[in-house]
Amino acid sequence: MALDPSFIGRSYPPIEPYEVGREKIRDFARAIGDYNPAYHDVEAARKLGHPDIIAPPTFAVIVSFLATRALIADPDLGIDYGRVVHGEQRFVYTRPVRAGDNLTAVLTVENVRVAAGNDLLSTRAEISTVAGEPVLTAYSTTVVRGEGK
Repeated sequence: MALDPSFIGRSYPPIEPYEVGREKIRDFARAIGDYNPAYHDVEAARKLGHPDIIAPPTFAVIVSFLATRALIADPDLGIDYGRVVHGEQRFVYTRPVRAGDNLTAVLTVENVRVAAGNDLLSTRAEISTVAGEPVLTAYSTTVVRGEGK
């Protein structure tokens, strides 16, 4: 079943705040094998001008995924999650994610199209602090595999 292109432009309510902790950043950095001192050591991050440790660029996938859950669960869209694969992800930063941030995100559907029998759903998540400071924009493409694929 093809996804409805009338979803283009639809936005979902902001997610509950996600508190970024030092240990969450350190665990994520270790999980991806990145031992950059700015991701682990407060003093190293401060020497680079940051108030606390910063997160690796891909850490934001956690927050963007939380925003995407509302879209995936939207019964009007009707995505069969068993047919979903992650197609593409990119981040455009205003500033790094830092320990101590309380982040929220608003997800908007940018595009719905069909390619090679698969539905492609492109989204944009505007991620900011709960105080309204922009942090980054996460762009993602979700592929909903067609029948028999």
